Amino acid sequence: QVQLQESGPGLVKPSQTLSLTCTVSGGSITSGSVYWSWIRQPPGKGPEWMGAIDYSGITYYSPSLNSRTSISRNTSKNQFTLQLRSVTPEDTAVYYCARRSLSYFRSSRKSPGDYWGQGTQVTVSS
Repeated sequence: QVQLQESGPGLVKPSQTLSLTCTVSGGSITSGSVYWSWIRQPPGKGPEWMGAIDYSGITYYSPSLNSRTSISRNTSKNQFTLQLRSVTPEDTAVYYCARRSLSYFRSSRKSPGDYWGQGTQVTVSS
């Protein structure tokens, strides 16, 4: 069974870079036709798809966050990482990583066949 676990600081200061890591077990991040996504949910709002990296290392980003977001991977550790630059309090959210299929990897909501991490709260505050 695939399991995902997010890790990173729970508090980030405005203007800094938020960095989160998703550690995957029970499956390889280089497995074919699999997409590894980041999704966030701000308090009181719906979930927002942020971006993804696929099994070959190609990255995809939400147009609204493209200029501030980078997703990378470490295949030796079976991890993928999100960096969000120049954060503001509006970036406060629960951040999730997920394993998804081609059909649904840009969706903001849970989709058939997804595996999601439990989520990690990130607060942007001075």
